[in-house]
Amino acid sequence: MMGETPNEFQLNNPPSDGISAVKFGPNSSQFLLISSWDTSVCLYDVVANHLRMRYNHPAPVLDCCFQDAVHCYSGGLDNILKVYDFNTNSGTNVGTHDAPIRCVEFCPEVNVVVTGSWDSTVKLWDPRTPCSAGSFSQPDKVYTLSVCGDRLVVGTAGRRILVWDLRNMGYVQQRRESSLKYQTRCIRCFPNKLGYVLSSIEGRVAVEYLDPSPESQKKKYAFKCHRIKENGVEMIYPVNSIAFHPLHNTFASGGSDGFVNIWDGFNKKRLCQFHRYPTSIASLAFSHDGSVLAIASSYMFENEEMKYVPEDNIFIRNVSDQETKPKS
Repeated sequence: MMGETPNEFQLNNPPSDGISAVKFGPNSSQFLLISSWDTSVCLYDVVANHLRMRYNHPAPVLDCCFQDAVHCYSGGLDNILKVYDFNTNSGTNVGTHDAPIRCVEFCPEVNVVVTGSWDSTVKLWDPRTPCSAGSFSQPDKVYTLSVCGDRLVVGTAGRRILVWDLRNMGYVQQRRESSLKYQTRCIRCFPNKLGYVLSSIEGRVAVEYLDPSPESQKKKYAFKCHRIKENGVEMIYPVNSIAFHPLHNTFASGGSDGFVNIWDGFNKKRLCQFHRYPTSIASLAFSHDGSVLAIASSYMFENEEMKYVPEDNIFIRNVSDQETKPKS
């Protein structure tokens, strides 16, 4: 079987269309949430390799997140934010945006759900009620966002980056421009909360620091990745996904070249590269203890329509410290 190795297997019954996000539960490596263009949000037990639960939106789902072990949130092209309770197997529409919801994240520090939309707003939602806790204008369509303690880093169209304080959304803490020349694809914050990693559609990743002081800003840098020389021509691929190892502050990057790389961002080193997957890496997620990496291999129509579209698959990989820990 393609890509089956002793430390890796494919999930049974994967979604039937493009996979938009994979997210592990907050405190176990057992449960994985997957949103898809087939309009579904699925909960898998990856230990038993079994689909536990599925619910649907009226349209493709672009992102999802766990709030706790028994509740998740999801949003997509129907503009609706849904909350789902696994215990009662029931869902509720929490609220809406004026355009598709691109990002859904939960911030445990502030106990708030954050959504980013193509309507150029970020909205906060109180999970206790659940209802809207405010809407905040962004300079353009929201493409990606990441929660960093009680701060929020938002990446919009036009290569804009905004840093917000979730406890006081009255003003923007920092306005930045991406240090990469091309469209932002993904932003993820370091677990130690010192900064974030940003990727672009043009095979580059930037490591940025939140502290605006000149000595911190001197440390930022960018590097090329997810590029392959074929017949003397360098093919350049979008870097679609970034996932941080929760303990080591190292990160995985997934590209449309079908490769997953593990990086030590502080020491500017690549730690390893896994085998090539059947198609684009659409999403990546480490489990809470960093022992397992979920890898969504899902064609993202970078080259328009293909006669033969590779199947959408999720690979569950047990990762070792050797692959993910900085070399001393």
